[in-house]
Amino acid sequence: MTTKSRGKRDGKATGPAREAVVRALLQRQPRTYPAQAGIRLRNTPAPLYQTLVLANLLSARIRADTAVAASRALNAAGMRTARAMADATWQQRVDALGEGGYRRYDERTATLLGEGAELLLERYGGDLRRLREEADPRKALLAVPGIGPTGADIFLRDVQGVWTEFAPYLDGKAVDGARRLGLPASPGRLGELVGAEDLPRFADGLVHAALDTPLAEEVLAAAGS
Repeated sequence: MTTKSRGKRDGKATGPAREAVVRALLQRQPRTYPAQAGIRLRNTPAPLYQTLVLANLLSARIRADTAVAASRALNAAGMRTARAMADATWQQRVDALGEGGYRRYDERTATLLGEGAELLLERYGGDLRRLREEADPRKALLAVPGIGPTGADIFLRDVQGVWTEFAPYLDGKAVDGARRLGLPASPGRLGELVGAEDLPRFADGLVHAALDTPLAEEVLAAAGS
């Protein structure tokens, strides 16, 4: 029988080692992506909409900090609600995205943000709480221009703290991060590792670990794994 490293079984952290990995990850992900963008997430129309816009931005092949900066710029320009986004001109949206450094996809994204805002106004009066009442909210999200499967997952990861029926929401990318850190690959088991208030931050941290190998290695080193 081969000797396994202390605190691990078949490459997976166990017991105290698992707790150390989770603790080290949360220390390196002190805030969710919406919080980094200055969004005070509550179950009210404006922050829910801002979180959906951020999910749109994060779902592109672009650095997370650039998407966060673009979200901040859109909000600073007054585009905090579906109505305000729809009322803004295409050029105003492009300019705000550019201010946030989101230049590679700025023109297409400006178009999609306008179309998405119009759809949300038409179907839900701009209030995503009405979308929540749909039989399949994730499917309803996919109907919003600019929101594909990745964007829907990002949004639901971050709103699970206020839309608790989705918790624990740990999608495939979060599970990839869990595997990299030697944590369970089951969303249910992962959800047991942190309290409900930390689930959105934990989910974002796992995704961060999936996308950033040096971060994952830093977490494992800090946890003594």
